[in-house]
Amino acid sequence: MSAPSPTLTRTLRLPSLVLFGLAYMTPLIVLGIFGVVAEVTGGASASAYLVALVAMLFTASSYGRMAAAYPVAGSAYTYVRRTIDSRVGFLVGWVVLLDYLFLPMVIWLIGAAYLEAQFPGVPAWVWIVGFIVVTSLLNILGIKVADRTNYLMMAFQVLVIGVFVALSIGSVIANEGAAGLVSSAPFANPTSSFATITAGAAIAAYSFLGFDAVTTFTEEAIEPRKNMPRAIMLIALIGGAVFILVSYVTQLVRPGGEFADASSAAFDIALQIGGNAFGAIFIAGLVIAQFASGLAAQASAARLLYAMGRDGALPRRVFGTLSARFHSPVVNIALIGIVGLVALFLDVATSTSFINFGAFTAFTMVNVAVIVYYAKRRREGERLNPVLYLVVPIVGAIVTAYLLTQLDFNAIMLGVSWLALGVIMLALVTKGFRRLPPELAVDEADAVDTTAPAEPAATR
Repeated sequence: MSAPSPTLTRTLRLPSLVLFGLAYMTPLIVLGIFGVVAEVTGGASASAYLVALVAMLFTASSYGRMAAAYPVAGSAYTYVRRTIDSRVGFLVGWVVLLDYLFLPMVIWLIGAAYLEAQFPGVPAWVWIVGFIVVTSLLNILGIKVADRTNYLMMAFQVLVIGVFVALSIGSVIANEGAAGLVSSAPFANPTSSFATITAGAAIAAYSFLGFDAVTTFTEEAIEPRKNMPRAIMLIALIGGAVFILVSYVTQLVRPGGEFADASSAAFDIALQIGGNAFGAIFIAGLVIAQFASGLAAQASAARLLYAMGRDGALPRRVFGTLSARFHSPVVNIALIGIVGLVALFLDVATSTSFINFGAFTAFTMVNVAVIVYYAKRRREGERLNPVLYLVVPIVGAIVTAYLLTQLDFNAIMLGVSWLALGVIMLALVTKGFRRLPPELAVDEADAVDTTAPAEPAATR
């Protein structure tokens, strides 16, 4: 009798899930793209984050509903495939892959922008190439960021953010008195408009990417049907509150949206409020956070490509192999590094839009999946909350679809082209759409936490 296959261990409770999600989001990124958001919104960055938060909360609710219904890894790909159609699910997974491929590039680009501001004598391309080479080598060697490191990174980010906010408040009080802390300008001013704010929200949503990533821990969560929806909402709420607060006080220090270099504006503000000493700490915090985030993002993307190659969704001989020496997907890691070189020709605003195309597409389709799930269960006689399963996802789908249309034109063209390539790939792997596409093999029975009582359908 053969030994049973190893399975994932359920060890993550609600606090751990929330911290994992927040660590993945990299809260310090709000300062990494502050100048870009402020420039697009005309100095109303706080409003952009508020709009993005509202959109994320509707979508977070839908992710929570789906995580409870399908307590397995796979996120948007799984939810759409299980509720709508396996072919549509394949295309959603394909579009999400765009996020995975370009996310490391954006992370490296933002880090390089701030290092270039600190060391103007060194061109940005040196930092970008340096990030790519070092990160790729570490991932090829199989270096992993341990859970404990994530906690330490979160603690350091929270410390830098806390000091930044405190210094910003002190700067405003010193210049304008306590009354200067209360202003509507970061939300609305003569240089902002509804169009600029929603365009800024489409970029600001980049900061929220990660609240949905916690669903990949579903099979390691204790009582996932209960804790996963709660974790998703808490991550979005806590992250959104941090983003709004930080963008608000930063906008008070530097009103408007005109900067010498929008991609590194927060560094100039850090120097203004804390001098060279804090400027150095700020750069160190941002670069370390960016490096750790880039390391994890490249590793995740490489393993996603490996999983898709192993299961036949991508060419197995290219993507579905591991290095015999390092036991890591070397070809995939190198490919993502090569994609990262595209950062040499892009700015932060356009590159974040590339990421958000896949995100907004996935968010919209998860909202639609909840609506379809509700309709199917209603036909089967199951009672579900119409507000959570119908009203909320309808609003979420409308909002995220609208934000999708507000992205950079080049990003939309790239996204549509990528989607068209996905349709071609789907036609190939399904022999002209005559077969169902391959899927990742996950045993849902093993994924459900049988130690917890099932939640009544009427209250879900």
